[in-house]
This record gives sequence, structure tokens and C-alpha cells, in this order.
Amino acid sequence: MNYYVMTLFPEMIEQGMHTSITGRAIEKGLLSLKTINIRDYSVTGNGRIDDYPYGGGAGMVMQAEPVYRAYESLVCQAEQKALRLIYLTPQGRVFDQSMAQEFACEENLAFLCGHYEGVDERVLEAIVTDYVSIGDYVLTGGELPAMVMMDAISRMVPGVLSNSDSGVSESFSDGLLEYPQYSRPEIWRGCQVPPVLLSGHHGNVDRWRHEQSLLRTLRNRPDLLEHMQLDKADRKFLRKLLEAGADSGLSEKEVSVLQNILENS
Repeated sequence: MNYYVMTLFPEMIEQGMHTSITGRAIEKGLLSLKTINIRDYSVTGNGRIDDYPYGGGAGMVMQAEPVYRAYESLVCQAEQKALRLIYLTPQGRVFDQSMAQEFACEENLAFLCGHYEGVDERVLEAIVTDYVSIGDYVLTGGELPAMVMMDAISRMVPGVLSNSDSGVSESFSDGLLEYPQYSRPEIWRGCQVPPVLLSGHHGNVDRWRHEQSLLRTLRNRPDLLEHMQLDKADRKFLRKLLEAGADSGLSEKEVSVLQNILENS
């Protein structure tokens, strides 16, 4: 996977991506990262790339020409005319795991990090292929969202994670939140590791983990369950929870949500 990032703060991207898992993957050649400083393509030659918005209003707007010149440089570096370029904006599709898997199939992936009040619409229409948001809030720039996306996408690239299974057994990989994890010691401050995890019975462990994922998703993200295709075993487990009611630790709201899910599954 080759990443190209058009930004006003290349050092921010470089420092963030050259650490931890992504940093090691870059060292191994599994990922590559090139940053393009948009200020280098200023039309005035002094690094200024913004101007006042037509029609008035607060703030400044990134000009079209510096962004387009940076894009032309990016295309030359990538040696690819049809380049998938993501613009980070609250107006885009909300990023999720399925999008990470989709983007991970690309050989080259480019990001445009906006600032100020945004980017001149004309250049966005000319070069952007995907408008993506990482959530319904506003940040000071697109660098952090770009790094969030690259981190999530990189985990889908073969070889980046040391354990080949870890990328497919985490939250959202099967539409559910991840099950609880435990490590040594067996008893910590009076709290015991669930006995099933000590049983050595892999089938029971797998089923327990899946049921815990169902329970955790019900409690924290019930909206995910509403769109899932539940199998017979899933429905049996959820019905047992519903029958136990308060004894299962469910709140009245969770019981109501569970009733609705089972009625419509």
C-alpha cells in the first residue's frame, strides 16, 4: 500500500505514521508514505495558499491552484493517472470497517487534508473521488482523520499485523464489538478470569467469545445488532438473556431493545 498525503503539516503526518505498527510496516516495505506540502505550490511563492471567500464570511479558504499543483506532483510520484483521492470532510460518508477493507484493496491511496473554512470547491470537483468523515464533529484540519484512516486501512494490508488472525477477530470485523480480553494473572485483586477461558476447550471458548460479543454489542451498540443476520444459536442465546431479564444484568431499556431485535430478526 502506497499512501500520498497532501497537507499543510507534513511533519505531523510523518511523525504519526512512523511509529508503532505502521512505522514498522513502513520499515519493512509493506507500506510507503509520501507527503506533499501544499505550501510548496503557492502561487505567490511565499507559502501562502489561502484567501478570503467570495461572498464574504468568516475565515479563509484554501485556493484551488496550489492544491491542484500539489495534486499534479502527487500523480507524477504515483505514476498513476486514475488515483483514488480522499478528501477529509464532515460532509463525507462516515468511515467504518467495511470502508477500511475496501480502501485496503487499492495499490495507491491519496488524502487531501483541508484547513481553515475549507477548500475551493472547483478543485475538489476536479480531483476528489471520495468524501469521507470520521465522525460528526469538526477538527482543526484533515491530518488526524487521515492518520486514523491510514491506521485502520493498514491493519487490513497482508503482513502488517504480526498475527494473521488479529485483523479479522476485532470489533466490527463480523459486525459485532469485540469480546472481553484477559491475561495473567488468573486472579487479579480478587477478580477471576472466566473459567471457560481456562478450560482448553476451543469450541466452548469460541462460543463464549461470540456470545460475549453479542452481549457487549447489545449493551453498547444495539444499532449494529438491528442490521445483523442472526443465526439459530444467536437467537437462542439472546432469548435466554431476554427470559432472564434483570437477572442477566440487562436494564429495562436493553430488554426493550432486545425484544425489538428478536421480533424483527
